[in-house]
Amino acid sequence: MATRLPTRVAPEYTARIRGLSRNFGDRTVLDRLDLDIERGEFVALLGRSGSGKSTLLRALAGLDRDTTGELAVDGTVAVAFQEPRLLPWKRVIDNVALGLPPGGRERARDALQEVGLTARAGAWPLTLSGGEAQRASLARALVREPGLLLLDEPFSALDALTRITMHRLVLDLWDHHARDTSVLLVTHDVDEALLLADRVLVLGEGRIAHESRIEAERPRRITDLTALRDRLLGELGVEEGTR
Repeated sequence: MATRLPTRVAPEYTARIRGLSRNFGDRTVLDRLDLDIERGEFVALLGRSGSGKSTLLRALAGLDRDTTGELAVDGTVAVAFQEPRLLPWKRVIDNVALGLPPGGRERARDALQEVGLTARAGAWPLTLSGGEAQRASLARALVREPGLLLLDEPFSALDALTRITMHRLVLDLWDHHARDTSVLLVTHDVDEALLLADRVLVLGEGRIAHESRIEAERPRRITDLTALRDRLLGELGVEEGTR
């Protein structure tokens, strides 16, 4: 099991990983991986299917204890998954307040207001649209005031217009929290990574195979980042004629 050492994170970092490995049988998914996430940084993690992106995220969240190496996180970790994972027998506000101490419903109401779901606080999850369900999932993560917010492809099942709305929402929330929260977004979408992140990582053969920093101010246009987009697609093995 990876040793979790939160006291060893330097003040400028939210997370630090050294030599993280994870095997599934005879297959190595993470191979002595090193990674730092700066405080308040927005990082996007790309990789081919099966490259270990979600495995790394689960390790950071403390959901995979079968890793080896050192993993240090400063502060609370919260996760929003691809599937909202709302409990259908609890109303939206109770899903958001799940696990909070007594009195947590007021914090849950504040979080729902942040994501624009105040009017749906008393709704049942099955009555929500896909975008509303993801907003509720995001509120449930934010209500814990995390130092590290992990997003595991939370927008992949949404239609194009709803994804744009969610992108704007995530960036607005990040700004609203004074960028005290570091974000790690796992995605298959190169354009999504370019539009949102300060730094884009490509995971390959169990390690960080490539990283690029994005200095362009937000909001961004993909047409202004064509060269970097092509570089990242190349790192992912996408042939030039199919981009």
